[in-house]
Amino acid sequence: MTGDTPWNDRMPWVPGNRWDLVAHLEPQPPRVSVIVTHYAQPAELARTLEALRRQDHPRNRLEIIVADDGSPEAPSVPEGVLLVRQEDRGFRAAAARNLGAAAASGDVLCFLDADTSPEPEYVRRISRLPALLSEAVTVGRRRHADFAGVPAQIPVEECGPARELPEPAWLRDAYQRSQNLLLADDRSYRYVISAVVACSRSFFEEVGGFDETFSSYGGEDWEWAHRCWQAGAVLAHVPDAVAWHDGPDWAGRGDSEREAEGNRQSIQLVTKIPVDGSAARGLLPAMPDIEVRVPVTTTAAAFVCADSLLAALPRAAVVMAPVPDAAALRADPRVRSTVTEDPRVRVELEHPVVVLRPDALSDALAVLGEGDVGRVHLRSAEGVPLGSATSRRARARSIRWSTRLGHAETTRVIEGMHVLRAEPSVEAWLGGWGGAPRFL
Repeated sequence: MTGDTPWNDRMPWVPGNRWDLVAHLEPQPPRVSVIVTHYAQPAELARTLEALRRQDHPRNRLEIIVADDGSPEAPSVPEGVLLVRQEDRGFRAAAARNLGAAAASGDVLCFLDADTSPEPEYVRRISRLPALLSEAVTVGRRRHADFAGVPAQIPVEECGPARELPEPAWLRDAYQRSQNLLLADDRSYRYVISAVVACSRSFFEEVGGFDETFSSYGGEDWEWAHRCWQAGAVLAHVPDAVAWHDGPDWAGRGDSEREAEGNRQSIQLVTKIPVDGSAARGLLPAMPDIEVRVPVTTTAAAFVCADSLLAALPRAAVVMAPVPDAAALRADPRVRSTVTEDPRVRVELEHPVVVLRPDALSDALAVLGEGDVGRVHLRSAEGVPLGSATSRRARARSIRWSTRLGHAETTRVIEGMHVLRAEPSVEAWLGGWGGAPRFL
């Protein structure tokens, strides 16, 4: 943290991803809209609606909406449950959730799938953090059971454990390693499951809802969660908010089906989530992951600076205004004169630099993918200020709350990164000889 203003219970935000700072608080029960996504699952829907009828959240603060994705027959819902429908144009769970959210009047939106039935405390527990923090995105614990032949009136908290199926170990282990997402980072979107997720309506509307270009099973929840994180979301897993999925986890399906679906999702997400471990390793994303703004002095300095930066950060864009009139610079689409709309990491340099240790620069910027640090001040080994780097997540927070206290700031000394002299030796740079003295 920077500055001298500590966080306290009266603030509407927490620094970084520190939801634990409000773990002791109990809000007034919020008005919750539960949006149940459904397609041709009448038995499963009946069980889930029965489970929602038994919630211990105040009844006058609970709204239930069934969002039907064009089932051949309209689902039957009890009195007091709102039904909204869209025409059947394939698997459009993202659009159905958005349709339900548009009809909602609650301050907290709680998304469930029709085949995922909550225990009685579920709504109260999963809505607590979003009621305290508008940026909170909470994900419950999805357990699995075989409910075939079980009447919908039997409480899921009784029959679920008796008919339990294996819980996905990869998800359970991820929650344990991350301390229930307290230690979330840029790749923690993978642990946000839309069948058991909740957020404030204001944040959902600000982020923009689910991406309706997803028109087959899976992926839309991960894209949405990544977008939320980049917008400053506070991610939290609520392990005692339990809902029971009827049937095995996706990983429990047949190998060929699982692999084909997994490949399709991964390829679709490549262009939408350009972070290490999710982005393509060689192909360039549509939007640069990192943008480096460089003040221009001479063509030689611009060339060495851009070349060394892109060698260190291949998915970056280097912004120079104007781009020097050199064919080698203008031929690379990553060198440009206009800024990117909103890159994940924005680096603003005070001078043209040469990067002789690519790993040192990439390691320094990697901290911006974690939950706490939002700004990194860069210095050379000689103590010269080189510039600073900020994350999209921190920029969004600072705009929303009019303060930079929502994230910590740190200073990193970058070994092998030096301010360039006006006319560095391009030949020495290309040939790889002479070391730093030839460029400083």
